[in-house]
Amino acid sequence: MAADGLISIKSGFGPEETMNRFEAEVRAKGMTVFSHIDHAAGAAAVGLPLRPTDLLIFGNAKAGTPLMQATQAIGLDLPLKALVWQDASGTTWLSYNDPAWLTHRHGLDEQAKAAVGAMTAALNAVATKATTPP
Repeated sequence: MAADGLISIKSGFGPEETMNRFEAEVRAKGMTVFSHIDHAAGAAAVGLPLRPTDLLIFGNAKAGTPLMQATQAIGLDLPLKALVWQDASGTTWLSYNDPAWLTHRHGLDEQAKAAVGAMTAALNAVATKATTPP
């Protein structure tokens, strides 16, 4: 579990390609994409600069609903979110909340924590594939 709940993976691709690859992998795993928010475009629309900062909101009701049945407050953190962003040196990163951290944050019991193991593995596989060149 990430100490602060945030997992950040350095990408071998630029921001746009990283997000395109990530979204394609999310869809390939059968997850639903609920929203795509381009923070940099929003900033530009009001005349403010912002390096590429792109958020994808996605999930799977079959995986998330049992967690919300256990504790509805986790709905604040579900569906899952991933942020693709570029730092000041031009490096692209993919960041997301560690599902294990979410279970800790919301005090989920051991049975719910076990279900999160599969979510963690799937998210790690998607993120790794999206950020790692062949």
